[in-house]
Amino acid sequence: MQLAETHILGIDRVRLDGAGGGITAREIVQQPHVWPEIDALVTRQRGALAAFLAPLLARPGLRIVLTGAGTSAFIGECLVPALLGKGWRAEAIPTTDLVSGPLRFLQPAVPTLLVSFARSGSSPESVAAVALADQLVGDVHHLVITCNADGELYRTARGAANAFALLLPDATHDRAFAMTTSFTSMLLATALAFGLVPAGTGSELARPAARVFEHALPQLQSLAAVRFRRVVYLGSNSLRGLAREAALKLLELTDGQVVALFDSPLGFRHGPKTVVDGDTLVVVLLSNDPQARRYDLDLLRELRGDGRAGRVLALSGQPAPDLGDGCVVLAGADAVDDVALALPYIVFCQSFALLQSLALGLRPDTPSVSGTVNRVVRGVTIHPFPGGGHVPRG
Repeated sequence: MQLAETHILGIDRVRLDGAGGGITAREIVQQPHVWPEIDALVTRQRGALAAFLAPLLARPGLRIVLTGAGTSAFIGECLVPALLGKGWRAEAIPTTDLVSGPLRFLQPAVPTLLVSFARSGSSPESVAAVALADQLVGDVHHLVITCNADGELYRTARGAANAFALLLPDATHDRAFAMTTSFTSMLLATALAFGLVPAGTGSELARPAARVFEHALPQLQSLAAVRFRRVVYLGSNSLRGLAREAALKLLELTDGQVVALFDSPLGFRHGPKTVVDGDTLVVVLLSNDPQARRYDLDLLRELRGDGRAGRVLALSGQPAPDLGDGCVVLAGADAVDDVALALPYIVFCQSFALLQSLALGLRPDTPSVSGTVNRVVRGVTIHPFPGGGHVPRG
């Protein structure tokens, strides 16, 4: 899909702008065009990144903490399973936890690489989390992945000897309320920086993602027309973090009118499955990992056999003819790691959230009718921390 077309997601551009959804829609559909830019950026920065990261990653005691707030925190949840698979010690801890309980989550005597994700880089918790790590951890380094050159986090990191800042192209700095391009771009850039996916992954996945707009649009439109009251996203391992982001996107863009939940396929049986009724859509994000996919398929068949859900849909990167028309296959994504598979999957989920928002008569660019939820969080008071547990730098 070319961004100059007269329709976006099947909707006339003028009508879409009038309905308050044009910015969000453009930011969703631009992603396949932006990802190759992320490939090129990380390639250009490869030497500098390696000089910063390689000595740290070679340290056996290093603790990698991936952090952010909301959507930015979920990037870390998507990446941790792949980092652990590389043999590194990695944890995803939101800035909202780091700020409220610094010494419950930061370990002052443990060498730490804090990886901060931030669209604006000006959220109070993001800035405070970095400052607390500097205050409390004796040996700490920072990798900042951000989309805003004017953000406080980027400006601070550029001037710090223990930090490396990776600034993504301006197109990734979403202007709409919801994080869309910023989420996928920060996820991709970090996966490339740590070698979790091969160079060129963004270009490779541009076509499968574009197929969402070309071939899955009728499916998306029909789902939005039903107006499910509840939607559940299920994913294993890295895709569990993605399921959480998909649920948040729907919750945000429908202003809470659609209750959106997430879980892993195996975990869903242990109580959360009780939420399923005739007004529920369940979306299973099928893994490309053979072991995880077996469990995903088991639950998918079980949910369909139960006959309780209003609709059970699967997204798959691999051909799945036995799953019928209840499966959306993103051709060309059959051989990629789940971290990479997350990119075209979330494009589908973002598109559904946008269409559902419009179907409810909301304005996706500014979906909070009350105005109490904002693009950059407001009203956060950062309270001083007394500094117990500080270990002086060697």
